[in-house]
Amino acid sequence: MKRYLGFKLLIVDDNENNLFSLRTLVEQHMDVEILEATSGQQALEIAQAQPDIDLIILDIQMPEMDGFQTASILKIRKKTRDIPIIFLTAAFKTEEFQQKGYELGAADYLLKPIDDNLLLNKISTYFRLIEKERQLNVVLEQAVADRTRELDEARHYLEKIIQHMGEALLVLAPDGTIKSVNPAACRMLDYPAEELAGLSIGDVFEEEGDEAAGAFMGTWLEALIRTGALSAIEARFIAKDGRRVPILFSRTAITDDAGEITDIICIAKDMSGYARIGENEASASAS
Repeated sequence: MKRYLGFKLLIVDDNENNLFSLRTLVEQHMDVEILEATSGQQALEIAQAQPDIDLIILDIQMPEMDGFQTASILKIRKKTRDIPIIFLTAAFKTEEFQQKGYELGAADYLLKPIDDNLLLNKISTYFRLIEKERQLNVVLEQAVADRTRELDEARHYLEKIIQHMGEALLVLAPDGTIKSVNPAACRMLDYPAEELAGLSIGDVFEEEGDEAAGAFMGTWLEALIRTGALSAIEARFIAKDGRRVPILFSRTAITDDAGEITDIICIAKDMSGYARIGENEASASAS
């Protein structure tokens, strides 16, 4: 006996004797859960209520709702549209009806009287295919889970670096609005992160010799578009209390697939306590 643990087979036939014969045949050769329906309507109700039906054996010639009508409804319902259907028929034997069955999404179309071995082989084939698909899905789900875990670990690692780096990090929108900052930026500027978010970079930044800090955003963008990055810029942060904090500043543009700037990444090193090269040379000359 072939074991298909957890598999469900729905047999639909308005003839009780046919149902009994099919059930007996399958149970003699397969260990599988069998559900029965004596009408198309009952089949629809069972398929809707029962989770994970793997295969439907569906007689075509039934009163009120025939197999074709039943299959057409099964195939438009999200929950049941992917269930394979094997049509059985003693009356609709022409190629035209077979074609109609396949157009409705039938996996197979068998004529009565049914060859027992043929039917059993068909059922086994579909169960094996479903089994392989499930095994593949397990492998794919594990691969996705592993990749998700790797990405999460990488994200947490990067977040830890950003949170503990000594340099200030600011992420700006293309118009210069501050989107996010790291703790070092908050310490340098003496602002909480929630107050910095939404300010313009011009509110907290000025370049050497530039008192109108907001005036250079256009120049920034032009240069970033041309080069993608600007580095080693001597500038000043404007702290919340008005203090000027000397910094060495760099900024890099992040672009989308169309080449449009989506973010500007700014990194600033606090240069307080560092003597500028020009000042050192001037001091040496004076002495």
